[in-house]
Amino acid sequence: MASPYNRIYNFSAGPCTLPVPVLEEAREDLLNYKGTGMSVMEMSHRSKQFGAIMAAAEADFRSLLGVPSHYRVLFLQGGASTQFAMVPMNFLQEGQIADYVTTGFWGAKALEAAHLVGLCRKVWDGKENNYNCVPDMQALEFDSTSAYIHFTSNETIQGVQFKSDPALVASLVCDMSSDILSRPVDIENYAMIYAGAQKNMGPAGVTVVVASEDFIESRADGIQPIFDYSQHAANDSMQNTPPCWSIYMCGLVYKHMLATGGVVAAQALCSARSSVLYAAIDGSGGFYRGHAAMDSRSMMNVTFSLPTEELSGTFAKEAEKAGLDGLKGHRALGGIRASIYNAFPLEGCVALADFMGEFAKRNG
Repeated sequence: MASPYNRIYNFSAGPCTLPVPVLEEAREDLLNYKGTGMSVMEMSHRSKQFGAIMAAAEADFRSLLGVPSHYRVLFLQGGASTQFAMVPMNFLQEGQIADYVTTGFWGAKALEAAHLVGLCRKVWDGKENNYNCVPDMQALEFDSTSAYIHFTSNETIQGVQFKSDPALVASLVCDMSSDILSRPVDIENYAMIYAGAQKNMGPAGVTVVVASEDFIESRADGIQPIFDYSQHAANDSMQNTPPCWSIYMCGLVYKHMLATGGVVAAQALCSARSSVLYAAIDGSGGFYRGHAAMDSRSMMNVTFSLPTEELSGTFAKEAEKAGLDGLKGHRALGGIRASIYNAFPLEGCVALADFMGEFAKRNG
C-alpha cells in the first residue's frame, strides 16, 4: 500500500491524489472548524471566518506562482469547460478573430465552444498524428490583431505538454488545468490562465482564474453577469456563493506546498516521477509504446499502449488488484494512462514500473 490508512496508488486522471497531511487536517476541521462550532461546508461565505480562509488561499496561491499585483485571482465554479465558453464570451468581440492552438482533446473542446461565440482561426492542429506532440509556439504565425491566443499547456488524454511559457504577439490565454503549480510560470507572459482544481490543487468544484486587470477591463459589453469576469472581480469571487469547501481544501494544499518547497520542488518531483515511468516504457524492448513524441512527453499524464487492446485491459485489471488503480486509458486513445499529479508519491511510480516489468516478462 502507498501510505497509512490502507491507501492505494491512485493513477486516476482526476480528481487527484491529495497530500495525506492535508486530508488529515481537513478531517480535524470537518465538524468544528477552529472552534467555530461548524464545518466550513456550513458557514456563511460572507462570514469573517470564511473571508479569512479565502484571503489566505489567494495570498498563498499568489506566493506560489509569483502572481503580480496587477493580476486578479478569482475562485469560480463550473470547471475549465465553463471557461471554454466564458473566455470567448468576454473577449471575442464582433469583428475579431481568436487564434487557437489545438494539441489534444481539451484544446479541441475549447475551440468547439469558441466557434459558437464568434470567429476563430485554428493556427495549429495535431489531429493528423492523433495529437502526439506540441508545436514550437514561437515558430507559429499569429496575427497581432487577434482577440487572444488560446492553448492548453498539458493534455491529459494524449499526454503531451508544453514545457515553457511562450511570449507571443497577442493576448495569451492558457488552460493550465492539469499542470498548474507543477513548475514556475512567468505570469507576465499571459493575459489569463485558468485551471480546474481537481488535478493539482484540490477537490473538484473550484476553478482558479488569473487574469491581468487590463485584460478583464477589455471584455465585451452586455454579458450575463454570472459569466462576466469583471463582475466576479468586482465582487471578489462572490458574485454568487463560491464553492467554499473546495476553496478551503485548495488553501490547505497551497500551505502544504509552500512548506515543502513550492513549485520548484514540485517540478523536481514531477520530473523524477515521470522519468521512472518513461524509463520503464523505453526499456521494455517495444512491449510498451509511448504515445507522445519524446520532446512533448507530459510529466503529468504518461500514456502508452501494449501490443493489443485486450492486453491493455488485462494490464489495467491486474494492476488494480495490485493496488495500482485508475490506469485504463481514455476511450479517445485507449491503452494505458498513468496520471501522476503533484501529490502523487514517487513510490507509486516505482511500484508501477516494477509491475510493468513483471507483466512484460509474463506476456511478452
